[in-house]
Amino acid sequence: MTLKKITAAGLLTASALVLAACGQQKSSQSQTKQVLNWIESAQISTQDPSLTTDSTSFQALLNTQEGLYRLDKKQKPQLALAKSAKVTDGGKTYTFVLRDAKWSNGQAITANDFVYSYRRSLNPKTKSSMAFYLYQIVNAEAINAGKKPVSSLGVKALSKNKLQIKLVRPVSYFKLLLAFPLFFPENQQFIEKVGSKYGTAAKYTISSGPFKLTKWTGSNKQFTLVKNQNYWDKKNVKLDKVNETISETSSTAYNLYQAGKLDETYLTGEQVKANKGKSTFYDQPASAIQRLELNRKKVKAFNNFNIRRALSLAIDRESLAKVLSDGSVAAKGFVPSGMGNNPTTGEAFYKEAYVKEAVSYNLKEAKKYLAKGYKELGIKSLNLNLTVSDTDSAKQVGEFLQSKLGELPGVKITVTILPYTTLISRQSAGNYQLTIKNWQAILGDPINFLDVFEKDSSYNTSGFASSKYDQLLNEAENVYGNKPVQRWKRLVAAEKLLMNEQGTIPLIQTAKPQLVQSYVKNVSYNPLGIPYDFKLVYIKK
Repeated sequence: MTLKKITAAGLLTASALVLAACGQQKSSQSQTKQVLNWIESAQISTQDPSLTTDSTSFQALLNTQEGLYRLDKKQKPQLALAKSAKVTDGGKTYTFVLRDAKWSNGQAITANDFVYSYRRSLNPKTKSSMAFYLYQIVNAEAINAGKKPVSSLGVKALSKNKLQIKLVRPVSYFKLLLAFPLFFPENQQFIEKVGSKYGTAAKYTISSGPFKLTKWTGSNKQFTLVKNQNYWDKKNVKLDKVNETISETSSTAYNLYQAGKLDETYLTGEQVKANKGKSTFYDQPASAIQRLELNRKKVKAFNNFNIRRALSLAIDRESLAKVLSDGSVAAKGFVPSGMGNNPTTGEAFYKEAYVKEAVSYNLKEAKKYLAKGYKELGIKSLNLNLTVSDTDSAKQVGEFLQSKLGELPGVKITVTILPYTTLISRQSAGNYQLTIKNWQAILGDPINFLDVFEKDSSYNTSGFASSKYDQLLNEAENVYGNKPVQRWKRLVAAEKLLMNEQGTIPLIQTAKPQLVQSYVKNVSYNPLGIPYDFKLVYIKK
Protein backbone atom coordinates (compact mmCIF):
# COMPACT_ATOMS: atom_id res chain seq x y z
CA MET A 1 0.00 0.00 0.00
CA THR A 2 1.49 3.34 -1.00
CA LEU A 3 1.69 6.46 1.13
CA LYS A 4 -1.52 8.48 1.06
CA LYS A 5 -2.44 11.92 2.24
CA ILE A 6 -5.96 13.13 2.86
CA THR A 7 -6.94 16.66 2.03
CA ALA A 8 -10.10 18.48 3.08
CA ALA A 9 -11.63 17.72 -0.30
CA GLY A 10 -11.14 14.03 0.26
CA LEU A 11 -12.84 13.87 3.65
CA LEU A 12 -16.14 12.58 2.34
CA THR A 13 -14.71 9.45 0.78
CA ALA A 14 -11.63 8.67 2.86
CA SER A 15 -12.13 6.62 5.99
CA ALA A 16 -8.53 6.22 7.13
CA LEU A 17 -5.10 7.62 6.53
CA VAL A 18 -2.44 4.99 6.17
CA LEU A 19 0.80 6.74 7.00
CA ALA A 20 3.14 4.04 5.81
CA ALA A 21 3.42 0.77 3.96
CA CYS A 22 1.93 -2.25 5.63
CA GLY A 23 4.72 -4.67 4.79
CA GLN A 24 6.65 -5.86 7.80
CA GLN A 25 10.10 -7.33 7.99
CA LYS A 26 10.53 -9.07 11.32
CA SER A 27 14.29 -9.18 11.10
CA SER A 28 14.64 -5.39 10.78
CA GLN A 29 12.02 -4.83 13.47
CA SER A 30 13.87 -7.01 15.95
CA GLN A 31 16.97 -4.88 15.44
CA THR A 32 15.10 -1.62 16.03
CA LYS A 33 13.99 -0.33 19.41
CA GLN A 34 10.19 -0.57 19.33
CA VAL A 35 9.45 2.64 21.22
CA LEU A 36 7.15 5.34 19.87
CA ASN A 37 7.38 8.91 21.17
CA TRP A 38 4.05 10.68 20.68
CA ILE A 39 2.55 13.99 21.79
CA GLU A 40 -0.93 15.24 22.71
CA SER A 41 -2.17 18.81 23.13
CA ALA A 42 -4.31 18.16 26.22
CA GLN A 43 -4.12 16.13 29.39
CA ILE A 44 -5.98 12.94 30.29
CA SER A 45 -9.00 13.77 32.44
CA THR A 46 -9.95 10.21 33.45
CA GLN A 47 -9.46 6.59 32.46
CA ASP A 48 -12.88 5.49 33.63
CA PRO A 49 -14.62 4.42 30.38
CA SER A 50 -18.01 5.30 31.86
CA LEU A 51 -16.95 8.89 32.60
CA THR A 52 -14.59 9.78 29.75
CA THR A 53 -15.63 12.63 27.44
CA ASP A 54 -12.42 14.08 25.95
CA SER A 55 -10.30 12.94 23.02
CA THR A 56 -6.98 12.45 24.87
CA SER A 57 -8.62 10.18 27.43
CA PHE A 58 -10.41 8.22 24.70
CA GLN A 59 -7.11 7.90 22.82
CA ALA A 60 -5.52 6.23 25.85
CA LEU A 61 -8.57 4.01 26.44
CA LEU A 62 -8.61 2.79 22.85
CA ASN A 63 -5.06 1.55 23.25
CA THR A 64 -5.33 0.08 26.75
CA GLN A 65 -8.78 -1.49 26.39
CA GLU A 66 -10.74 -3.56 23.92
CA GLY A 67 -14.33 -4.43 23.13
CA LEU A 68 -16.26 -7.03 21.21
CA TYR A 69 -15.03 -5.38 18.01
CA ARG A 70 -11.96 -3.36 17.03
CA LEU A 71 -11.79 -1.15 13.94
CA ASP A 72 -9.36 -2.14 11.20
CA LYS A 73 -7.33 0.28 9.05
CA LYS A 74 -10.38 0.94 6.87
CA GLN A 75 -12.40 1.69 10.02
CA LYS A 76 -14.48 -1.45 9.58
CA PRO A 77 -15.42 -3.37 12.75
CA GLN A 78 -13.61 -6.70 13.14
CA LEU A 79 -14.17 -9.23 15.90
CA ALA A 80 -11.85 -8.63 18.87
CA LEU A 81 -12.73 -9.95 22.35
CA ALA A 82 -15.58 -11.79 20.64
CA LYS A 83 -14.56 -14.74 18.51
CA SER A 84 -18.01 -15.11 16.95
CA ALA A 85 -21.20 -13.09 16.62
CA LYS A 86 -24.72 -14.01 15.61
CA VAL A 87 -27.43 -11.47 14.80
CA THR A 88 -31.06 -12.64 15.00
CA ASP A 89 -34.58 -11.32 15.58
CA GLY A 90 -34.41 -9.05 12.54
CA GLY A 91 -31.27 -7.34 13.76
CA LYS A 92 -32.42 -6.78 17.35
CA THR A 93 -30.53 -9.57 19.13
CA TYR A 94 -26.74 -10.01 19.16
CA THR A 95 -25.17 -13.13 20.66
CA PHE A 96 -21.41 -13.27 21.14
CA VAL A 97 -19.01 -16.03 22.08
CA LEU A 98 -15.96 -14.54 23.80
CA ARG A 99 -12.33 -15.50 23.36
CA ASP A 100 -10.30 -16.92 26.22
CA ALA A 101 -8.89 -13.48 26.98
CA LYS A 102 -7.43 -12.04 30.17
CA TRP A 103 -7.21 -8.74 31.97
CA SER A 104 -3.72 -7.34 32.52
CA ASN A 105 -3.79 -8.78 36.07
CA GLY A 106 -4.38 -12.29 34.71
CA GLN A 107 -8.09 -12.55 35.52
CA ALA A 108 -10.36 -13.94 32.80
CA ILE A 109 -12.47 -11.50 30.79
CA THR A 110 -16.03 -12.80 30.98
CA ALA A 111 -19.49 -11.96 29.69
CA ASN A 112 -20.30 -10.57 33.14
CA ASP A 113 -17.65 -7.88 32.62
CA PHE A 114 -19.73 -6.48 29.76
CA VAL A 115 -22.98 -6.74 31.71
CA TYR A 116 -21.40 -4.93 34.65
CA SER A 117 -19.90 -2.23 32.40
CA TYR A 118 -23.16 -1.38 30.62
CA ARG A 119 -25.19 -1.41 33.84
CA ARG A 120 -22.63 0.79 35.56
CA SER A 121 -22.62 3.38 32.77
CA LEU A 122 -26.42 3.54 32.76
CA ASN A 123 -26.82 3.68 36.52
CA PRO A 124 -27.88 7.29 37.30
CA LYS A 125 -25.49 7.29 40.26
CA THR A 126 -22.51 6.94 37.89
CA LYS A 127 -23.47 10.16 36.08
CA SER A 128 -22.08 9.04 32.74
CA SER A 129 -22.37 11.85 30.20
CA MET A 130 -22.15 9.38 27.32
CA ALA A 131 -24.80 6.96 28.62
CA PHE A 132 -27.21 7.96 25.85
CA TYR A 133 -25.13 5.95 23.37
CA LEU A 134 -26.39 2.83 25.17
CA TYR A 135 -30.03 3.77 24.68
CA GLN A 136 -30.17 1.40 21.70
CA ILE A 137 -30.36 -1.44 24.26
CA VAL A 138 -33.67 -2.62 25.75
CA ASN A 139 -34.63 -0.61 28.88
CA ALA A 140 -31.39 1.43 28.80
CA GLU A 141 -33.06 4.84 28.63
CA ALA A 142 -35.52 4.04 31.40
CA ILE A 143 -32.69 2.77 33.61
CA ASN A 144 -30.64 5.92 33.04
CA ALA A 145 -33.70 7.99 33.96
CA GLY A 146 -34.09 6.04 37.20
CA LYS A 147 -37.39 4.51 36.11
CA LYS A 148 -36.25 0.87 35.96
CA PRO A 149 -33.64 -1.19 37.84
CA VAL A 150 -30.28 -1.86 36.18
CA SER A 151 -31.06 -5.58 36.31
CA SER A 152 -33.74 -5.05 33.64
CA LEU A 153 -31.15 -4.05 31.00
CA GLY A 154 -31.30 -6.13 27.83
CA VAL A 155 -27.77 -7.48 28.28
CA LYS A 156 -27.23 -10.96 29.72
CA ALA A 157 -24.36 -13.33 30.42
CA LEU A 158 -25.73 -16.60 29.05
CA SER A 159 -22.59 -18.30 30.33
CA LYS A 160 -19.07 -17.32 31.29
CA ASN A 161 -18.11 -16.78 27.63
CA LYS A 162 -21.49 -16.12 26.02
CA LEU A 163 -23.04 -12.64 25.91
CA GLN A 164 -26.45 -11.55 24.61
CA ILE A 165 -27.49 -7.97 23.80
CA LYS A 166 -31.08 -7.11 22.90
CA LEU A 167 -31.83 -3.85 21.11
CA VAL A 168 -34.96 -1.74 21.02
CA ARG A 169 -34.77 -1.74 17.23
CA PRO A 170 -32.28 -2.74 14.53
CA VAL A 171 -29.32 -0.33 14.49
CA SER A 172 -27.24 -0.38 11.32
CA TYR A 173 -24.19 1.12 13.05
CA PHE A 174 -24.33 -0.93 16.26
CA LYS A 175 -21.10 -2.82 15.53
CA LEU A 176 -19.31 0.52 15.25
CA LEU A 177 -20.64 1.49 18.67
CA LEU A 178 -19.38 -1.78 20.12
CA ALA A 179 -15.86 -0.75 19.04
CA PHE A 180 -16.15 2.47 21.10
CA PRO A 181 -14.69 2.55 24.68
CA LEU A 182 -18.06 3.12 26.37
CA PHE A 183 -19.00 -0.40 25.23
CA PHE A 184 -15.83 -2.06 26.52
CA PRO A 185 -15.88 -4.45 29.51
CA GLU A 186 -15.10 -3.31 33.05
CA ASN A 187 -13.63 -5.45 35.83
CA GLN A 188 -16.13 -5.31 38.72
CA GLN A 189 -13.77 -6.83 41.29
CA PHE A 190 -11.02 -4.32 40.49
CA ILE A 191 -13.36 -1.32 40.44
CA GLU A 192 -14.97 -2.22 43.75
CA LYS A 193 -11.50 -2.70 45.26
CA VAL A 194 -10.17 0.76 44.30
CA GLY A 195 -13.55 2.50 44.66
CA SER A 196 -13.80 6.17 43.69
CA LYS A 197 -10.12 6.21 42.72
CA TYR A 198 -10.86 4.07 39.66
CA GLY A 199 -9.47 5.69 36.51
CA THR A 200 -7.83 8.59 38.38
CA ALA A 201 -4.21 7.38 38.00
CA ALA A 202 -2.37 4.58 36.21
CA LYS A 203 -2.25 2.38 39.32
CA TYR A 204 -6.03 2.54 39.51
CA THR A 205 -6.54 1.17 35.99
CA ILE A 206 -6.65 -2.32 34.53
CA SER A 207 -6.29 -3.25 30.85
CA SER A 208 -8.06 -5.54 28.44
CA GLY A 209 -6.28 -4.21 25.35
CA PRO A 210 -2.84 -4.10 23.67
CA PHE A 211 -1.18 -1.79 26.20
CA LYS A 212 -1.16 -0.95 29.90
CA LEU A 213 -1.12 2.61 31.22
CA THR A 214 1.87 3.54 33.39
CA LYS A 215 3.48 6.69 34.85
CA TRP A 216 0.23 8.67 34.90
CA THR A 217 -0.41 10.24 38.30
CA GLY A 218 -3.71 11.83 37.36
CA SER A 219 -2.32 15.30 36.75
CA ASN A 220 1.12 14.96 35.17
CA LYS A 221 1.94 15.71 31.55
CA GLN A 222 3.75 12.49 30.68
CA PHE A 223 2.61 8.89 30.64
CA THR A 224 3.56 5.62 29.00
CA LEU A 225 1.67 2.81 27.30
CA VAL A 226 3.49 -0.49 27.87
CA LYS A 227 2.77 -3.68 25.94
CA ASN A 228 0.23 -5.84 27.79
CA GLN A 229 1.73 -9.32 28.03
CA ASN A 230 -1.68 -10.76 28.97
CA TYR A 231 -3.39 -9.39 25.83
CA TRP A 232 -4.90 -12.22 23.77
CA ASP A 233 -3.38 -10.92 20.49
CA LYS A 234 -0.01 -9.76 21.83
CA LYS A 235 1.86 -11.50 18.99
CA ASN A 236 0.59 -8.79 16.62
CA VAL A 237 1.55 -5.91 18.92
CA LYS A 238 5.02 -4.75 17.80
CA LEU A 239 5.62 -1.74 20.01
CA ASP A 240 7.09 -2.32 23.47
CA LYS A 241 5.89 1.06 24.64
CA VAL A 242 4.52 4.45 23.65
CA ASN A 243 5.90 7.45 25.51
CA GLU A 244 3.26 10.18 25.56
CA THR A 245 4.00 13.84 26.28
CA ILE A 246 1.42 16.55 26.81
CA SER A 247 2.14 20.04 25.52
CA GLU A 248 -0.55 22.69 25.11
CA THR A 249 1.99 24.84 23.25
CA SER A 250 2.63 23.82 19.65
CA SER A 251 6.01 25.59 19.54
CA THR A 252 7.26 23.39 22.40
CA ALA A 253 5.98 20.27 20.68
CA TYR A 254 7.52 21.32 17.37
CA ASN A 255 10.92 22.02 18.96
CA LEU A 256 10.92 18.62 20.67
CA TYR A 257 10.19 17.00 17.31
CA GLN A 258 12.94 18.97 15.59
CA ALA A 259 15.36 17.91 18.32
CA GLY A 260 14.57 14.25 17.68
CA LYS A 261 12.82 13.72 21.01
CA LEU A 262 9.43 13.07 19.41
CA ASP A 263 8.42 10.88 16.47
CA GLU A 264 5.31 12.96 15.84
CA THR A 265 4.01 16.45 16.48
CA TYR A 266 0.86 18.42 15.82
CA LEU A 267 1.13 21.73 13.94
CA THR A 268 -0.52 25.13 13.97
CA GLY A 269 -0.40 28.27 11.83
CA GLU A 270 3.04 29.09 10.44
CA GLN A 271 4.30 25.58 11.23
CA VAL A 272 1.78 24.20 8.73
CA LYS A 273 2.91 26.61 6.04
CA ALA A 274 6.56 25.78 6.66
CA ASN A 275 6.06 22.02 6.38
CA LYS A 276 3.50 21.58 3.61
CA GLY A 277 4.94 19.49 0.83
CA LYS A 278 7.26 17.49 3.05
CA SER A 279 6.93 13.71 2.95
CA THR A 280 6.42 13.65 6.71
CA PHE A 281 3.54 16.20 6.64
CA TYR A 282 -0.05 15.01 6.89
CA ASP A 283 -3.01 17.32 6.38
CA GLN A 284 -5.70 15.51 8.31
CA PRO A 285 -9.28 16.81 8.38
CA ALA A 286 -11.66 15.53 11.02
CA SER A 287 -15.42 15.19 11.21
CA ALA A 288 -15.40 17.52 14.19
CA ILE A 289 -17.02 20.89 14.80
CA GLN A 290 -15.84 23.69 17.05
CA ARG A 291 -18.67 25.90 18.21
CA LEU A 292 -19.44 28.87 20.42
CA GLU A 293 -21.90 27.79 23.10
CA LEU A 294 -24.26 30.32 24.72
CA ASN A 295 -25.49 29.36 28.19
CA ARG A 296 -29.08 30.57 28.46
CA LYS A 297 -29.21 29.46 32.08
CA LYS A 298 -26.45 31.91 33.04
CA VAL A 299 -27.23 34.80 30.69
CA LYS A 300 -30.92 35.60 30.27
CA ALA A 301 -30.23 37.69 27.18
CA PHE A 302 -29.24 34.50 25.32
CA ASN A 303 -32.87 33.41 25.44
CA ASN A 304 -33.54 36.16 22.90
CA PHE A 305 -33.21 34.96 19.30
CA ASN A 306 -32.09 38.34 17.99
CA ILE A 307 -29.18 38.43 20.43
CA ARG A 308 -28.07 34.93 19.45
CA ARG A 309 -28.31 35.65 15.73
CA ALA A 310 -26.46 38.95 16.16
CA LEU A 311 -23.52 37.22 17.84
CA SER A 312 -23.38 34.60 15.09
CA LEU A 313 -23.52 37.14 12.25
CA ALA A 314 -20.64 39.10 13.83
CA ILE A 315 -18.23 36.19 13.40
CA ASP A 316 -16.22 35.95 10.17
CA ARG A 317 -15.55 32.21 10.01
CA GLU A 318 -13.49 32.38 6.84
CA SER A 319 -11.13 34.82 8.54
CA LEU A 320 -10.97 32.59 11.60
CA ALA A 321 -9.91 29.65 9.44
CA LYS A 322 -7.17 31.83 7.92
CA VAL A 323 -5.98 32.92 11.35
CA LEU A 324 -5.64 29.29 12.43
CA SER A 325 -4.05 28.32 9.10
CA ASP A 326 -4.13 24.64 10.01
CA GLY A 327 -6.53 23.26 7.41
CA SER A 328 -9.67 24.04 9.40
CA VAL A 329 -12.57 25.34 7.31
CA ALA A 330 -15.57 27.54 8.02
CA ALA A 331 -18.47 25.50 9.42
CA LYS A 332 -21.59 25.17 7.28
CA GLY A 333 -23.70 24.00 10.22
CA PHE A 334 -23.47 21.96 13.38
CA VAL A 335 -23.23 18.67 11.47
CA PRO A 336 -19.94 18.67 9.52
CA SER A 337 -19.06 17.07 6.22
CA GLY A 338 -18.46 13.34 6.24
CA MET A 339 -21.73 12.53 8.01
CA GLY A 340 -23.53 10.77 5.19
CA ASN A 341 -25.44 11.39 1.98
CA ASN A 342 -29.08 11.56 0.94
CA PRO A 343 -30.14 7.94 0.20
CA THR A 344 -31.99 9.09 -2.93
CA THR A 345 -30.04 12.01 -4.40
CA GLY A 346 -26.59 11.40 -2.90
CA GLU A 347 -26.31 14.99 -1.69
CA ALA A 348 -24.11 15.44 1.38
CA PHE A 349 -25.98 16.11 4.62
CA TYR A 350 -24.15 19.33 5.44
CA LYS A 351 -25.08 20.78 2.05
CA GLU A 352 -28.73 19.75 2.13
CA ALA A 353 -29.24 21.05 5.69
CA TYR A 354 -27.32 24.30 5.12
CA VAL A 355 -28.90 27.42 6.67
CA LYS A 356 -26.82 30.24 5.25
CA GLU A 357 -27.72 33.06 7.63
CA ALA A 358 -26.91 30.91 10.68
CA VAL A 359 -23.22 30.67 9.71
CA SER A 360 -22.69 33.81 7.62
CA TYR A 361 -20.72 36.96 8.40
CA ASN A 362 -22.61 40.23 8.08
CA LEU A 363 -21.71 42.86 10.67
CA LYS A 364 -24.30 45.33 9.39
CA GLU A 365 -27.10 42.80 9.83
CA ALA A 366 -25.63 41.70 13.14
CA LYS A 367 -25.98 45.24 14.49
CA LYS A 368 -29.63 45.36 13.36
CA TYR A 369 -30.43 42.11 15.14
CA LEU A 370 -28.57 43.30 18.24
CA ALA A 371 -30.47 46.61 18.35
CA LYS A 372 -33.76 44.74 18.08
CA GLY A 373 -32.71 42.34 20.83
CA TYR A 374 -31.60 45.21 23.10
CA LYS A 375 -34.96 46.92 22.60
CA GLU A 376 -36.94 43.74 23.36
CA LEU A 377 -34.93 43.14 26.53
CA GLY A 378 -34.72 46.76 27.65
CA ILE A 379 -30.92 46.71 27.84
CA LYS A 380 -28.09 48.59 26.13
CA SER A 381 -25.06 46.38 26.61
CA LEU A 382 -23.71 42.87 27.19
CA ASN A 383 -20.70 42.21 29.41
CA LEU A 384 -19.79 38.58 28.79
CA ASN A 385 -17.14 36.09 29.83
CA LEU A 386 -15.74 33.62 27.29
CA THR A 387 -14.06 30.53 28.75
CA VAL A 388 -11.48 28.67 26.63
CA SER A 389 -8.77 26.07 27.19
CA ASP A 390 -5.05 26.78 27.43
CA THR A 391 -4.04 25.26 24.07
CA ASP A 392 -2.54 27.58 21.46
CA SER A 393 -5.40 27.18 19.00
CA ALA A 394 -8.07 27.70 21.66
CA LYS A 395 -6.40 30.91 22.79
CA GLN A 396 -6.27 32.08 19.17
CA VAL A 397 -9.99 31.41 18.75
CA GLY A 398 -10.72 33.19 22.02
CA GLU A 399 -8.79 36.29 20.99
CA PHE A 400 -10.46 36.30 17.58
CA LEU A 401 -13.97 36.10 19.06
CA GLN A 402 -13.14 38.76 21.63
CA SER A 403 -12.16 41.09 18.81
CA LYS A 404 -15.04 40.30 16.43
CA LEU A 405 -17.84 40.29 18.99
CA GLY A 406 -16.36 43.46 20.46
CA GLU A 407 -17.27 45.24 17.19
CA LEU A 408 -20.93 45.02 18.21
CA PRO A 409 -22.26 48.11 20.08
CA GLY A 410 -22.18 47.62 23.82
CA VAL A 411 -20.70 44.11 23.70
CA LYS A 412 -17.64 43.48 25.84
CA ILE A 413 -15.97 40.07 25.94
CA THR A 414 -13.57 39.02 28.69
CA VAL A 415 -11.60 35.83 27.97
CA THR A 416 -10.79 33.35 30.74
CA ILE A 417 -8.16 30.71 29.96
CA LEU A 418 -8.32 27.43 31.89
CA PRO A 419 -6.43 24.12 31.87
CA TYR A 420 -8.23 21.73 29.54
CA THR A 421 -9.38 19.31 32.25
CA THR A 422 -10.73 22.21 34.34
CA LEU A 423 -12.59 23.58 31.33
CA ILE A 424 -14.19 20.19 30.63
CA SER A 425 -15.42 20.01 34.23
CA ARG A 426 -16.90 23.51 34.07
CA GLN A 427 -18.60 22.86 30.76
CA SER A 428 -20.11 19.62 32.03
CA ALA A 429 -21.45 21.46 35.07
CA GLY A 430 -22.84 24.29 32.93
CA ASN A 431 -20.52 26.73 34.72
CA TYR A 432 -19.91 29.23 31.91
CA GLN A 433 -21.50 32.13 30.03
CA LEU A 434 -19.79 31.65 26.68
CA THR A 435 -17.42 28.81 25.91
CA ILE A 436 -15.77 27.02 23.01
CA LYS A 437 -16.90 23.42 22.66
CA ASN A 438 -15.72 20.69 20.33
CA TRP A 439 -17.70 17.68 19.17
CA GLN A 440 -16.00 14.79 17.39
CA ALA A 441 -17.93 12.09 15.55
CA ILE A 442 -17.57 8.45 16.52
CA LEU A 443 -19.53 7.27 13.48
CA GLY A 444 -20.49 8.78 10.16
CA ASP A 445 -24.15 9.53 10.80
CA PRO A 446 -25.85 12.92 11.47
CA ILE A 447 -27.51 11.55 14.62
CA ASN A 448 -24.05 11.43 16.23
CA PHE A 449 -24.16 15.24 16.31
CA LEU A 450 -27.85 16.05 16.49
CA ASP A 451 -28.62 14.07 19.63
CA VAL A 452 -26.26 16.38 21.56
CA PHE A 453 -29.05 18.98 21.63
CA GLU A 454 -31.94 16.79 22.73
CA LYS A 455 -33.55 18.25 25.83
CA ASP A 456 -32.35 15.53 28.21
CA SER A 457 -28.89 15.06 26.69
CA SER A 458 -26.16 15.30 29.32
CA TYR A 459 -24.11 17.32 26.82
CA ASN A 460 -26.84 19.91 26.36
CA THR A 461 -25.80 22.36 29.07
CA SER A 462 -26.72 25.48 27.08
CA GLY A 463 -30.44 25.49 27.86
CA PHE A 464 -31.56 24.86 24.28
CA ALA A 465 -34.87 22.98 24.26
CA SER A 466 -37.33 22.29 21.45
CA SER A 467 -40.14 19.74 21.58
CA LYS A 468 -40.27 19.78 17.78
CA TYR A 469 -36.55 19.06 17.57
CA ASP A 470 -36.89 16.17 20.00
CA GLN A 471 -39.86 14.84 18.06
CA LEU A 472 -37.93 14.86 14.78
CA LEU A 473 -35.04 12.90 16.31
CA ASN A 474 -37.40 10.45 18.00
CA GLU A 475 -39.16 9.79 14.71
CA ALA A 476 -35.85 9.45 12.87
CA GLU A 477 -34.56 6.81 15.28
CA ASN A 478 -37.61 5.05 16.68
CA VAL A 479 -40.24 5.33 13.95
CA TYR A 480 -38.31 5.48 10.69
CA GLY A 481 -35.05 3.85 11.77
CA ASN A 482 -35.37 1.23 9.02
CA LYS A 483 -36.72 3.64 6.39
CA PRO A 484 -33.69 5.60 5.16
CA VAL A 485 -35.56 8.21 3.10
CA GLN A 486 -38.01 9.19 5.84
CA ARG A 487 -35.29 9.09 8.48
CA TRP A 488 -33.04 11.35 6.39
CA LYS A 489 -35.78 13.96 5.94
CA ARG A 490 -36.27 14.23 9.69
CA LEU A 491 -32.56 14.52 10.42
CA VAL A 492 -32.24 17.32 7.84
CA ALA A 493 -35.29 19.06 9.34
CA ALA A 494 -33.76 18.79 12.82
CA GLU A 495 -30.46 20.38 11.73
CA LYS A 496 -32.33 23.19 9.96
CA LEU A 497 -34.44 23.81 13.05
CA LEU A 498 -31.36 23.97 15.27
CA MET A 499 -29.69 26.45 12.93
CA ASN A 500 -32.80 28.54 12.26
CA GLU A 501 -33.19 28.89 16.02
CA GLN A 502 -29.46 29.59 16.36
CA GLY A 503 -29.42 26.90 19.05
CA THR A 504 -25.64 27.00 18.88
CA ILE A 505 -23.05 28.95 16.89
CA PRO A 506 -20.86 26.70 14.70
CA LEU A 507 -17.40 28.13 14.00
CA ILE A 508 -15.10 25.76 12.13
CA GLN A 509 -14.69 22.18 11.04
CA THR A 510 -11.34 21.31 12.54
CA ALA A 511 -8.24 19.71 11.07
CA LYS A 512 -5.28 17.89 12.64
CA PRO A 513 -2.14 18.66 10.64
CA GLN A 514 0.93 16.83 11.89
CA LEU A 515 4.43 15.63 11.18
CA VAL A 516 5.21 11.92 11.55
CA GLN A 517 8.69 10.51 11.08
CA SER A 518 8.99 8.21 8.06
CA TYR A 519 10.27 5.33 10.19
CA VAL A 520 6.93 5.14 12.04
CA LYS A 521 5.00 2.50 10.12
CA ASN A 522 1.43 1.29 9.89
CA VAL A 523 -0.35 4.17 11.62
CA SER A 524 -4.00 4.58 10.67
CA TYR A 525 -5.85 7.86 11.14
CA ASN A 526 -9.60 7.75 11.77
CA PRO A 527 -11.34 11.06 10.91
CA LEU A 528 -14.66 9.75 12.23
CA GLY A 529 -13.69 8.77 15.73
CA ILE A 530 -10.73 8.24 18.04
CA PRO A 531 -7.80 9.16 15.79
CA TYR A 532 -5.00 6.68 16.53
CA ASP A 533 -4.86 2.98 17.32
CA PHE A 534 -1.25 1.96 18.05
CA LYS A 535 -1.88 -1.80 18.10
CA LEU A 536 -0.25 -2.52 14.74
CA VAL A 537 2.27 0.35 14.65
CA TYR A 538 5.98 -0.45 14.48
CA ILE A 539 9.31 1.31 14.06
CA LYS A 540 11.52 0.52 11.07
CA LYS A 541 14.75 2.50 10.69
